[in-house]
Amino acid sequence: MSLFYITLTVHILAAAVWIGGMLFLSLVAVPALRGEDPQTRAHLFTVIGRQFRWVAWGSIAILISTGLLNLLHFGVGPDDLAQSSFWSTQFGSRLAFKAILITLMLILSAVHDFVLGPRSTALSRTGDPARAAAYRRRISWMARISVVLAILVVWASVGLAH
Repeated sequence: MSLFYITLTVHILAAAVWIGGMLFLSLVAVPALRGEDPQTRAHLFTVIGRQFRWVAWGSIAILISTGLLNLLHFGVGPDDLAQSSFWSTQFGSRLAFKAILITLMLILSAVHDFVLGPRSTALSRTGDPARAAAYRRRISWMARISVVLAILVVWASVGLAH
């Protein structure tokens, strides 16, 4: 078995874990917890979110490293990425589109995990339910946008492989 098949398999599994986790949270956890009182729901999301954060960011690290290794299989090295002529090729433009989507997802995930999530938790604990609810609404919309971006990343990945 070649290194490419191993890195591609690990890449796909890491994507499945990350995207699958986001889909589970949005399609299963959120609806299941809607009936809970706001404090219980906030507590459960905090606990679940902290646990998933390690899984998600671990998956992201694996995706970046295996993605770079997979590029080598296609003959794309660091020197190619530095050439403007590479980015004007069909493969280069598809890779750029995927990279832009991934960058947007990473920004949203970082703001969600390290800014808005902790602020929402802090507001829930200090007894400011209105502001905490406003943060949770923002977090919810960011999560939805991230799921859409994740689906677009999969679509762009298929385009790259094709």
